[in-house]
Amino acid sequence: MEQIAEVYSRALFEVAIENGSLDSVRDELGAFDDALAENKDLKVFFTSPVFSTEEKKDGLRRSVTDASAEILNFLEALLERHRMPAIHRIRSRFDERWERERKILPVEVTSAVELDEKTVSQIGERIGQQTGEQVQLTSNVDPEIIGGIVLRVGNQILDASIRTRLERLRRAVATA
Repeated sequence: MEQIAEVYSRALFEVAIENGSLDSVRDELGAFDDALAENKDLKVFFTSPVFSTEEKKDGLRRSVTDASAEILNFLEALLERHRMPAIHRIRSRFDERWERERKILPVEVTSAVELDEKTVSQIGERIGQQTGEQVQLTSNVDPEIIGGIVLRVGNQILDASIRTRLERLRRAVATA
């Protein structure tokens, strides 16, 4: 399923780049995926083998009225090839490509207590300066880390939490 998502997301991404419609295609793909996630009947209709491809394509044309030609053609191709169950993974891969293209770096700051907005934004600014990318910042609270912070920068994690330090100390004492 991952290879399918990779191939289809790349194809849609390349078409969107060629047509200069990358942002709108991303938005439309996301809206369609969100609609399937929110409406179980719609998801069953588009993914079930009970309905024919033609019935699904007719339903698609009726339900998706204001989408671009790229998205309509793409969704019809998914229906014809019975790949609609992979739509969520395709969207995820497309979003990853979009973030790389737009140089957007997702950063998640987790702390034991709520950090003030100034501190969080300073962390984001510093990471942005070091990476040269636009930081998309989120902040979470997890009392189980006890203290310190955990930074998730893209796919990398910097864990400066007290919980992790205590766990390392416990392991060191246990092996000594």
